[in-house]
Amino acid sequence: MGVFTFNDEFTSPIPAARLFKALIVDSHNLIPKLMPQAIKSIDIVQGDGGAGSVRQINFGEGSQFSSMKNRIDELNEETFTYKYALIEGGPLMEKFESIAYEIKFEPTPDGGSKNKMTSTYYTKGDFEIKEEEVKAGKERSLGMYKAVEAYLIQNPDAYA
Repeated sequence: MGVFTFNDEFTSPIPAARLFKALIVDSHNLIPKLMPQAIKSIDIVQGDGGAGSVRQINFGEGSQFSSMKNRIDELNEETFTYKYALIEGGPLMEKFESIAYEIKFEPTPDGGSKNKMTSTYYTKGDFEIKEEEVKAGKERSLGMYKAVEAYLIQNPDAYA
């Protein structure tokens, strides 16, 4: 088994608390509304939405996957920290034992936020991750961040 870790960081003009609430805490409601062509629904299939819960993401037509499941390991609304693991992902699970994610939103002096994400891939056998695959995943994640950010800019009272 191989272990590969990737870090990413970006800044946003949106305050950490507001972005965390929209992008993480209420993602199961907001993301399918903002990106219905990509994500049909996000269902909490086990638990109450907090730590220990399992979310199933159902993708839109034409996606390479029909669905995947994530287990929430930590959701801390005080420190704006979110940790989760991919536990079901169709063909992805042929290559990976698991994938763990850690997201941290930090307030910045200008009223925005700095957002850090760490992805740790635990591969099966001697499978190695190609940089293009990681880049494609980052692009999809960043697209979702940008969609939520644009929504929050256009709707200043949402998630305030």
